[in-house]
Amino acid sequence: MRINKYLAACGLFSRRGADAAVSAGRVTIDGEVAEPGSRVGEKSVVCVDGRAVRPAEEKIYLAFNKPRGIVCTASRKEPDNIIDCLNYPKRVTYAGRLDKWSEGLMLMTDDGGLIDAVMSAGDVHEKEYEVTVTETVRPEDLKEMEGGVFLPELGRTTRPMKVRQIDPHRFRVILTEGINREIRRICAIYGYRISRLRRVRIMNLELGNLKPGQYRELSKEEVRSLKEMAAREHA
Repeated sequence: MRINKYLAACGLFSRRGADAAVSAGRVTIDGEVAEPGSRVGEKSVVCVDGRAVRPAEEKIYLAFNKPRGIVCTASRKEPDNIIDCLNYPKRVTYAGRLDKWSEGLMLMTDDGGLIDAVMSAGDVHEKEYEVTVTETVRPEDLKEMEGGVFLPELGRTTRPMKVRQIDPHRFRVILTEGINREIRRICAIYGYRISRLRRVRIMNLELGNLKPGQYRELSKEEVRSLKEMAAREHA
């Protein structure tokens, strides 16, 4: 098995992240520094940053409600990192990010293959957000957003999106691409100041009644559907 696939199976990285860790010299196989494309034998001892790692036999799949102020990073140098916030007894990582001041649904898992599939399909699958702004929402703005919004700082127009108003200060938006801080950029263009930004759905996964900081295990049906959708959209 190639080293990037092995590390993904351990739930430490996506394959791309594994390649970066190997290139940075963080990985050893039987005491020797691994190289991109190195192979792992059945009895090999693989270490990351000096710590032995092995693939988990049963994969973990969690829905987690990330609170505001938590950073999507595995680095313990960041005191507000998502791994410590989750405080799960086994090693997992995240598939996709939310910025520090956004909250809501995160997929946490040790299934590197699923992370790769979800991230590769990141510009296709649906992600739904609830947006609260301080100004009164103008219906004509939401209608215009649906057709796509030109972002001058990026020199590109967003994909069309689905937008539905909830009340005078809240609306829901469904995106199918992964532009960094897309909703915040769009709201700034229309003069809206966001007071709360919450992700409520990723593909078939719903945030539901999870409170900030809480997590739940996904059902077998949720995992099956998620894998099918990710594989289909990645194809």
